[in-house]
Amino acid sequence: MDGPISADEAGETPAQTLLTQFERAGYRYVAPAILQPADMVLDLAGEDMRRRIFLTTDAGGREWCLRPDLTIPVCRDHLAAGRGGGPVGYCYLGPVFRFRGEAPGEFLQAGIESLGRQDREAADAEVLALGCEAAGQFGIARPEILIGDRSLFAALIEALDLPPQWRRRLLKDFNRGGSLTDDLERIGSAQPSMPYAGVLAALAGQDPKAARAVVTDLLSIAGITTVGGRSAGEIAERFLEQAALGATAAMPAAALGVIEQFLQISGDPDEAADALRTLAREADIDLTPAIDAFEQRTGFFAAQGLEVSRMRFSTAFGRGLEYYSGFVFELHDPDGAEPGPLVAGGRYDELCTLLGSETKVAAVGLACWIDRLTKAGGLA
Repeated sequence: MDGPISADEAGETPAQTLLTQFERAGYRYVAPAILQPADMVLDLAGEDMRRRIFLTTDAGGREWCLRPDLTIPVCRDHLAAGRGGGPVGYCYLGPVFRFRGEAPGEFLQAGIESLGRQDREAADAEVLALGCEAAGQFGIARPEILIGDRSLFAALIEALDLPPQWRRRLLKDFNRGGSLTDDLERIGSAQPSMPYAGVLAALAGQDPKAARAVVTDLLSIAGITTVGGRSAGEIAERFLEQAALGATAAMPAAALGVIEQFLQISGDPDEAADALRTLAREADIDLTPAIDAFEQRTGFFAAQGLEVSRMRFSTAFGRGLEYYSGFVFELHDPDGAEPGPLVAGGRYDELCTLLGSETKVAAVGLACWIDRLTKAGGLA
């Protein structure tokens, strides 16, 4: 895409009409570069995305990637333009690139990014409402709505006063699904023997800088530069993390039980809020601020005209992108003909800081899979 699609040009296709809809809602059209610095994207995208990124190297040896999504590029351009904390809204329509097995590796996405709004719960509700309108643009009037909230899990982990090593690991793995399940199995028992247990034991308690250098050197000697999208430095960090976890005592059974109970809570948002307050009371922990924010967001959903009783919330629901930090959602085909999410998004308040912003930028957004929407809406 060489330039913006104007409101006059839009309307030729449902995707272009959708873009115009976003523009009318106050979002400014942007078109980030297709080639993005690979190290930045690999650091921020998450484990699942890393495996599906298309990489290339320029003549100077620097690695680049075809953008696998548009959230990171939009935020990067926002910071480069010196626009600070906003508030400002962006919209886009363009190709993204991911390995998808038999499906095309290049596909079209439209979306919005809302940066700098301090009324977070209202902004979350607006984005979800726009996502539902986007589905409606393709003839899907009542999509299945799945929602989650990583900030509730973060509040639980903070309230349980876990060792710092496990706190960091659990929060990092929340959006990875299976990794979190593995963590919970490990956290309540003695650490299992591993083929490299001797290396981990030698690293435990050592000066982090020196230990990192040792692991990086060992990998370099073995000729290893990247594994699964991770650099040698990142692999070294993972070794150090595992060494620290191996030296940590098992979690008390009571705390582990609370986490497991928490992750079983599901239902519509009102039912979930009641269950969360019951769990907090029985476990004698304070989750009040996080639950209050959750309920406030639910009120904004209703104010947007969304049917709260049709939403399905799960405390265990996260998305595969590691930069999500709070509310997340997916809209699915109610008929089940298209298995993947049609529209998905959420809150990522830490992303701009990770990209180098000196101030925290509140941020929430969504992406629409045009090919899936077209198929699910019977427009193909």
